[in-house]
Amino acid sequence: MSTHRPNVEAAPGPLWERAPDHLAYRGSRENITGLLGDRPGSAAVPVPACPGWTVRDVVGHLLEVCRTVAADAPGNLWEVPHADPDADPDGGLGELLAEWSRLDGPVEHVVTTAPQLRHTMLMMDAFTHELDLRGALGVPVVTDHPSYPSSLDLVVRGFANAVRTHGLPAVRIEAPGAAWTAGDGEPAAVLRGHRHDLLRTLTGRRSLAQIASLAWSAAPEPWLPAFTWGPFHPPTVPVEAVLA
Repeated sequence: MSTHRPNVEAAPGPLWERAPDHLAYRGSRENITGLLGDRPGSAAVPVPACPGWTVRDVVGHLLEVCRTVAADAPGNLWEVPHADPDADPDGGLGELLAEWSRLDGPVEHVVTTAPQLRHTMLMMDAFTHELDLRGALGVPVVTDHPSYPSSLDLVVRGFANAVRTHGLPAVRIEAPGAAWTAGDGEPAAVLRGHRHDLLRTLTGRRSLAQIASLAWSAAPEPWLPAFTWGPFHPPTVPVEAVLA
């Protein structure tokens, strides 16, 4: 991902206080472990936001990403598959969660001693999949999670690169308390939304029809191709409802 940063405006307040990456990441790990600990039979539940994956697949992916970072190994974190693809899809969830917990110390050491962009990717990936799992299990989303600010900064950066690649004018993205400019020059449109909906939109969890139905100041069609970027592809049909 390019190091070019989008312009960010954020008002002071608890919703936009940025937690250190390792602490926000730990929050998602603990949330996921708590969710699944209360649902021991959930391993084979499909996750609509991750087509073809079950709850176990998502946890396996998160563990494999964690292993990569804990070992400080090179590689694109967004291309890491789920662990043990041939394992019993109904078993082993507890073991995966236990190993993930044991790696917390090594991950914190790597993230705090050599901070870099991929560690924000680690945090954002875990938070994105926490939201995926909440949707799959019918659990309410968390709208005050400490991962929102840095996650949105990161994915707006990726979206901004796609805006440039498509030769599109900049778009201003606004949530209550914060705003970003994605692209170069004066924005030709404004996209407004709840920060949860904006994050899900920018991480391939909203269909193009859902994206177009958000609060745009101009016709959204020119920018819709830019919502396919990196590992993210809008689904052809909705996989979850828009929050607001």
